[in-house]
Amino acid sequence: MLELRNISKTFFPGTVNEKLALDNLNLTLNDGDFVTVIGGNGAGKSTMLNIIAGVFAPDEGQILIDGKDVTNMPEHRRASFLGRVFQDPMMGTAANMQLEENLSLAYRRGKRRTLRWAITKAERQEYKEMLQELDLGLEARLTTRVGLLSGGQRQAVTLLMATMNKPELLLLDEHTAALDPKTADKVLSLTDKFVSEDNLTTLMITHNMKDAIAHGNRLIMMNAGRIIFDVSGEEKKKLTVEMLLEQFSKASGTEFTSDRALLG
Repeated sequence: MLELRNISKTFFPGTVNEKLALDNLNLTLNDGDFVTVIGGNGAGKSTMLNIIAGVFAPDEGQILIDGKDVTNMPEHRRASFLGRVFQDPMMGTAANMQLEENLSLAYRRGKRRTLRWAITKAERQEYKEMLQELDLGLEARLTTRVGLLSGGQRQAVTLLMATMNKPELLLLDEHTAALDPKTADKVLSLTDKFVSEDNLTTLMITHNMKDAIAHGNRLIMMNAGRIIFDVSGEEKKKLTVEMLLEQFSKASGTEFTSDRALLG
């Protein structure tokens, strides 16, 4: 479903701020893979997601999604078949629009627009049923402005909006990092539910090593713009945080220094 071939990206080349973010990165995801991504600060995790989404263009390499070369495809065109949830709960929704209006925008992503009522009665009922699955009482708040919802509620809604059209690839960029532990667990539980029900191919960046081990069928660890550890299946299930730290030191020759990952 996803192929990254020899992807390299350098920011501010030729200046004192030059930063090699991705270094000849190669990654292949099969249909239905749920891959968690862990790594220290500056490992290249978010740059990788941004390049897949079309926010940045790679300096070198090729990006294929479902066999189609999208390397030079602009971000807005990729949005029709990609779903994305950001770290900041304020992103991904329009705060001044009603909940049902936000859902309607997501529902129509990539589809032709026509002159008709923005939200039909049947669609409104469908949105209520979708929101009931979140178990947050939002099905009774369709006309509430999204900006009045809590951070956790907004992130759950954003996740729903990103998955409602069954994207070819779902990108989750530390989407629980800004939430309290109880709310983060709720959003992660919903993530597992949506990904499993629709067999969504998913890349989830997380700062929490325990979450990286507990979720998904495959785990990759990045350092200095490269993948230094890739594990899946039964081997992944046997992992512990201590084993991950040992693997990082063995592969990189340095100690893992991300306090967020260790304390998470």
